[in-house]
Amino acid sequence: MDYVIGIDIGTQSTKALLVDTSGAIVAQHSSAYHPDTPKPLWAEQWASVWFDAVTACIAGVVSKAREQGVAASDVKSLCVSSLYGGSGIPVDENMEPLYPCLIWMDRRATAEVEWVREHVDMKRLQTITGNGVDSYYGFTKILWLRNHQPDVWNKTRYFLPPNAFVIQRLTGELAVDHSSAGNLGGVYDIAARAWSKEALDMLGIPASMMPQRLVESSDVVGGLVPEWAGKLGLAAGTPVVAGGVDAAVATFAAGVTKAGHHVAMIGTSMCWGYINQTVDASHGLVSMPHVYNGRHDLYVFGGASTAGQCVAWYRDQFCQGEIAAAKALPHGDPHRLLEEAASQVAAGSDGVVFLPYLMGERSPVWDAHASGTFVGLNLFHTRATLYRAVLEGVAFALKHNMEAGRRGAQSLDDRLIVVGGAAHSDLWMQIIADVTGYPVLSIEQDVEAAMGAALLAALGAELVSRETAEGGWVVERARPDGARESVYAERFEVYRELYPALKPLMHRLRG
Repeated sequence: MDYVIGIDIGTQSTKALLVDTSGAIVAQHSSAYHPDTPKPLWAEQWASVWFDAVTACIAGVVSKAREQGVAASDVKSLCVSSLYGGSGIPVDENMEPLYPCLIWMDRRATAEVEWVREHVDMKRLQTITGNGVDSYYGFTKILWLRNHQPDVWNKTRYFLPPNAFVIQRLTGELAVDHSSAGNLGGVYDIAARAWSKEALDMLGIPASMMPQRLVESSDVVGGLVPEWAGKLGLAAGTPVVAGGVDAAVATFAAGVTKAGHHVAMIGTSMCWGYINQTVDASHGLVSMPHVYNGRHDLYVFGGASTAGQCVAWYRDQFCQGEIAAAKALPHGDPHRLLEEAASQVAAGSDGVVFLPYLMGERSPVWDAHASGTFVGLNLFHTRATLYRAVLEGVAFALKHNMEAGRRGAQSLDDRLIVVGGAAHSDLWMQIIADVTGYPVLSIEQDVEAAMGAALLAALGAELVSRETAEGGWVVERARPDGARESVYAERFEVYRELYPALKPLMHRLRG
């Protein structure tokens, strides 16, 4: 039997799966870490952390599969998906990293954003790229490196997305997939599916810093070099497929392959996206070629900077009692205790609304100085009230993006697929259904982006047909309740009005 490996480099962990060509999981392995946040609004990672995690995860699944009789020669390909790497990894002529990668979460490039708005023809830039300007985008982070790290800038040969860096190490071949290139924003021509010399010149970024080989996400970049094949337990020359940005790869795993399909990925951050053939940057969403049929289709998405991270922050800062109590329980999960209590709180959290802007905010707000806020507190409220308000606040952020995106979509299906860590929570799935008004489905396996990478690996090695690749494994999780939907419709209006009202004060607090 033939097998493939799918790897997903995430913000807080890397996961690998070894699956057969029907998608059955034979082995899986993960490696955890955390991004470095040395200053407020900074978020970065050294490339070695990712590479070490990838190689450990590949070796782990190969070893586990070997115990089940899977030989090295049975593994026909592997594929690497990754978080959006922001600036990319600045590397020198020898492909050695010079500085940490400024990841998607990093918001330090606020001055560079203002410079672009003042000195660049924004209408032309939006027309070329299909995207706007914000410190989320990689091109603004690249400008920050130019302005603040001249020694690094002078030595930089290329800026490499995380998956491209890892694949280059494993194969010796350099290529960037179109989804990662497009998500840099201001340097990629969305219509031509190529780097934009015009945009690069406007920004003062040398075109030579962009790797010239651009590939589809299902293309084979190269074969495993003998050195790494031996260390990983695989055959030399095993094809390595390009992969792409994790949010789009996760949507592919859920069968999102045609116009109208839409999905929310709610993990550390939140991305809601749909498939379209055209884009209008004025709607405030992010656009890039999809990881499937990327020459024709665009993945258009909006996202919250923090989603699951808001839940983790609230748990760690305010719920030590539940964390301690969970240790004595068989499941050991404090979220179950928090959800049991929060499920007893009425929809609308008894008048509390939470703005989930703990690292500024992406679409459709696009404000690095936006900040998290609880509004409506009184002495009646408990930790359970606020926990539910956090879940509802992320669901409101999702709806906010969906409303912005609906204006540019050709059509949207009458169901919403949700993938990521939020899918573990029945309460959160029900809140999302009630807030958005959509029946909510989720993928059966808890391995979305890694499974999408495995499917791309199988497609790239021609082990599955395109018809098979267009499938998906989803089940219904929640249907909207009319009474709660009505409550949330009113609360969403409050949510939407809070940011404009508080924006001046948020900016004053940032100094």
